[in-house]
Amino acid sequence: MAREIVLDTETTGLDPASGHRIIEIACVELQNLLPTGRTFHRYIDPEREIDADAQRVHGISNAFLTGKPRFTDPAVADEFLAFIEGADLVAHNAAFDRGFIENELILAGLPCPAADRWIDTLALAQKRFPGMYNSLDALCKRYKISLAERDKHGALVDAHLLSGVYLELCGGRECALDLDRASDATGADIGARVAYGPRPRPLASRISAAEQAAHAAFVANELGEKAVWNTLGA
Repeated sequence: MAREIVLDTETTGLDPASGHRIIEIACVELQNLLPTGRTFHRYIDPEREIDADAQRVHGISNAFLTGKPRFTDPAVADEFLAFIEGADLVAHNAAFDRGFIENELILAGLPCPAADRWIDTLALAQKRFPGMYNSLDALCKRYKISLAERDKHGALVDAHLLSGVYLELCGGRECALDLDRASDATGADIGARVAYGPRPRPLASRISAAEQAAHAAFVANELGEKAVWNTLGA
């Protein structure tokens, strides 16, 4: 499977067209639907005030963001684009994050990811659970993914939670651990089957002599000479 990036943002408000900006962005790298351990996470000075309603959701204040880099700084914009290069982008209610990210990239004079790179887990959930409540919290509870670390909305915590939800929406861990098609984070094939030979030293039997005798009597007296145990030499 292709490399994918699960991402989340926190913002000063709800609408980039009204001048609202990103204040936190986080990405979690997936390979074969499983996290590789590589992440990208930045707090950002939005160069404007944070709406009170937004601050109640994520708990991030302007005072906390004082001295943080702006999105246009290479440590944010350039490193973000390098991190997501070549990967599909997974977000919950992707139109929201996409709108803010595209706004920031346009303001920075940088290219935006193509529309077909975006995967919306909200749309996937609505298809899987039509008519049900499909917020990230609701999906975590439905899939029994722990919310213990989630006091308020935070981009990095939410990206990690969403990576677990995305795995479940794609078929669960059995799908991710399909060794016939799996590869490691370097791209090396790890799906080859290994042929196992006989043990050089067979394990000692844990069945007592009395149990063996009782079983042999049961096979002889109850199952008869056509018992499968006889064909196996047991």
